Amino acid sequence: MSRSPFPYFRGRRLRTGNNLRRMVAENHLRKDDFIAPLFVMEGENSKTEIPSMPDYYRFTLDLLLKEAEEIAELGIPSVLLFAKVPDEKKDNEGTEALNPDGLMQQAVRAIKKEIPELVVMTDVALDPYSSFGHDGIVKEGQIINDESAGLLAKMAVSHAEAGADFVAPSDMMDGRILLMREALEEMGYPNTGIMAYSAKYASSYYGPFRDALDSAPGFGDKKTYQMDPSNAIEAIKEAVSDESEGADIVMVKPGLPYLDIVRAVKEAVGVPVSVYNVSGEYSMIKAAAEKGWLDEEQAMMEALIAFKRAGADLIATYFAKDAARLL
Repeated sequence: MSRSPFPYFRGRRLRTGNNLRRMVAENHLRKDDFIAPLFVMEGENSKTEIPSMPDYYRFTLDLLLKEAEEIAELGIPSVLLFAKVPDEKKDNEGTEALNPDGLMQQAVRAIKKEIPELVVMTDVALDPYSSFGHDGIVKEGQIINDESAGLLAKMAVSHAEAGADFVAPSDMMDGRILLMREALEEMGYPNTGIMAYSAKYASSYYGPFRDALDSAPGFGDKKTYQMDPSNAIEAIKEAVSDESEGADIVMVKPGLPYLDIVRAVKEAVGVPVSVYNVSGEYSMIKAAAEKGWLDEEQAMMEALIAFKRAGADLIATYFAKDAARLL
């Protein structure tokens, strides 16, 4: 009998049916992978769709609780809170950020009271509270580092006092993780975790998010503290540094354009790696689906499994609820 011209290996054998493909899949998505971002605003009994983020909303605190309950019922284990602060409460000192009865602190207390099992993470950054729209204190046109980092540490303690399980500093000030860890320990919150935005790039993909919080910088840009998109080694240095300073989880942000960074960071650190599937990535899929140019569900799930394939342990994504329903 003559030998087949084909090799004995045939990759298609393992692709012949859905069940077989599932059996040999190298990576799997789970509801446990997801962190659901939530936007809270002042007022009562109201939710407002974010124009540049179709089907995503800001909620007043009463409706935020209902949204959090739905997230928990879907089996999503965690939420990441962001507060939209009115302009009249913004200044250059982060005064409202430290208000024990501020919107963020109220939201944390309410969720932990009603849904104690839900892991509550909080955004720690000054841009939603800043009259300049920057992540740090501004002096003479410069975003100053050390004073900002000290203020962010106080902000983290304020969130811990309210009951946050994790604080998530998204500012990219140097040294802030160490200051936060020390402050949390000294103030009696050794079990409050830190999810550090370790490799956060100065990206054009944040536009819809800034619409959501009205937090665009009032002057200049954020390139003196967020990372240059051309750099990779720097991301590893930042992640390793944050781990050494006490971060329990490190994050890469954005996600899809930086899958190589997710893989590099995963191989460099010994803590879980999260990735933020940011607003621009979400809105691109939504917009293309509205045009009929791609299938929204398929594109969503393909993007999410790409994060797992790259090495992410956790995924912060605006698709969390939709993906959880499919799973």
